[in-house]
Amino acid sequence: MRYYLGVDLGGTNIAAGICDENKKIIRKTSRKTSLPAAPEKIASDIFLTAEDVLSLSSLSMSDIEWIGIGSPGDVDPETGEISFSNNLGFKNTPFAEIFRNLSGKQTFLENDATAAAYGEAIAGAGVGYKNILTVTIGTGIGGGVIIGGKTYGRFSGADNEIGHMGINPNGRLCSCGIRGCAETYCSATGLIVTTKEYMKTDPNSKMWELVGGDIDKTSARTSFDAMRLGDETAKTVVDEYIRYLAYAVTSYINLFEPQIVIIGGGICNEGETLLKPLRDLVYPNIYVRHNPKKIPKIVKAALGNDAGIIGAAMLGFNK
Repeated sequence: MRYYLGVDLGGTNIAAGICDENKKIIRKTSRKTSLPAAPEKIASDIFLTAEDVLSLSSLSMSDIEWIGIGSPGDVDPETGEISFSNNLGFKNTPFAEIFRNLSGKQTFLENDATAAAYGEAIAGAGVGYKNILTVTIGTGIGGGVIIGGKTYGRFSGADNEIGHMGINPNGRLCSCGIRGCAETYCSATGLIVTTKEYMKTDPNSKMWELVGGDIDKTSARTSFDAMRLGDETAKTVVDEYIRYLAYAVTSYINLFEPQIVIIGGGICNEGETLLKPLRDLVYPNIYVRHNPKKIPKIVKAALGNDAGIIGAAMLGFNK
């Protein structure tokens, strides 16, 4: 049996897992991402996480064929460089080399959302499709595009940073330095900002009860949970969030013409509460709406948070 180690490097957590040759995770673990920190510190934390999962699996580094890392930001998989990551604070960082020097193993580097899309394509909701778009909703918004069964090659290495597609020219300031990015409204972070804005306008909202009166405990689930309790302000938050997400997804479909759109990240756990109204808003507005054969499915990711680990672990086959 051959084994591969995949790492999903996020702005909040570092997740690492061992995959076998059947694309199955046999063990995984995680730790907090200690940001802000130098690239060497993050690489060291990844290495420690890798050692932890190897120990849990009764394996050693010599048992691993290679290591794949999915990282947020502008990643060049050919050079192993993170050109820019606003979430990590990295710029022109030869991250694959830094990590390879620590681990002594061949290291593949890819954008985290692209790695997750690859994971869903080969082992999840995208199995059986050649042209796939995965939208990963987390701290930011990531996009992974699979064309002809392979990750979409980018001239600039900008890794389909669909989270930075503009949807509101006078909108919120994004951490990338531009106003109105989709990420500022459609990410879990953006949803939390919107939730807090509406909570401040309605002191009687059930959202306050759910956070125990402490607005800093607001999460991406708060508005959805309160909506289920019949709170009208919370419903307004959810409706506004889905409207912005639909606007973005419509643009993504018009651009990439996928056969299937896979929604991943923690927010996808809302299931049809999120997906049905999203489809209702997207389908009447996509360019191919008059051709039923070209209308893509919009579905929940099948692998959950494991998609990034599996996709990263299998990057050596994406050649």
